[in-house]
Amino acid sequence: MKWAYGGLAAAILIVGGAWFLMKAPAGSAPATLFQWQDYVDPHFTAAYEAAWHEKPGTSIFADEDEAFSKMRAGFKPDVMGPCLYSLPRWKEAGLIQPIETARLKNWNKIAPALRNLPGISAGPGKVWFVPHYWGNTSLTIRTDLAPEYAKSQSWDILFDPKYKGRVSALDGADDVVPFVAHMIGIDAYHMSDADWLKVQAKLRELVPQLRFVSADNTALAQGLASGEIVAAMSWRTTFASLNREHKPVAYLTPPGGIFTYVCGLVMHKDPSNEEKALALIDSGLADDAARYMITTIGDEPANIDAVKSVPDSVFQALNVPRDLESFLKGGIFQQPLPNKEKIVSAWTEIRSGMK
Repeated sequence: MKWAYGGLAAAILIVGGAWFLMKAPAGSAPATLFQWQDYVDPHFTAAYEAAWHEKPGTSIFADEDEAFSKMRAGFKPDVMGPCLYSLPRWKEAGLIQPIETARLKNWNKIAPALRNLPGISAGPGKVWFVPHYWGNTSLTIRTDLAPEYAKSQSWDILFDPKYKGRVSALDGADDVVPFVAHMIGIDAYHMSDADWLKVQAKLRELVPQLRFVSADNTALAQGLASGEIVAAMSWRTTFASLNREHKPVAYLTPPGGIFTYVCGLVMHKDPSNEEKALALIDSGLADDAARYMITTIGDEPANIDAVKSVPDSVFQALNVPRDLESFLKGGIFQQPLPNKEKIVSAWTEIRSGMK
């Protein structure tokens, strides 16, 4: 996970305007949010603006590697939005600090399964990472073009010779490696050297099957809509956009479960104003922000209290049950990959063999 559904964007700093800077006292400039493109939308900053009477600065990143490099080079936002699998790297680099959950008015609205995620605790009453939203990684398929897989719910379509050149995979190692490993009964988060050799062999088997490798929701949706591809490793947001257009698609849920990514909010180790940074985090968790998220973006909010008022039609469009807490417990949470640099290097070499 995860590219913004609105398309790729360069990292652009958009400050709330000179008027607000002049109105703020010295040393109290607006807080800055460094996020995926979808999540700098005004719905996620509205509560902050109401509380502080100023617009926060926003800056966009296309992936966490870009964000990490920019911050290591000296960029100092106040609040950032990485996904959980990137947390150890950011923490070990000393880029973030613990957050006191008692200072977040929306903390207790977060699903318990997310509040208790392994690796986010920073001691009693503190966390390194505040869960913001989650989603899934599985296959979106055209039910009219591959009906047998709509029935079986199997991911094996990726390797079916019948559909060679008509399937696609995500490009990130954090997505594709655990996915393919799971298909052959290997836990990518606890691999032996022998396991990793088997996974690499399966990845090499996958590459000739692929029409393309992409994490661009627009490209995936267009490929499925046109019939260029019949199955795409994708996030639920891809399925949701096509389902809303009444395309004949399904999001596969095989018996072994599907992957769940969690993205969150973290605070810079040296925020310009800690109170404003906390207010910006709380703003992203607000009820209105959560409802906008699930109805418009298609990700599921960590704030499960807010979605109680969301109509059934929204859940049906996403093909998720209203009981999100129980649904979360049935997924496979994405985790940091061990030896990630080695894995990324190998996957880059393997996919370079695509014609």
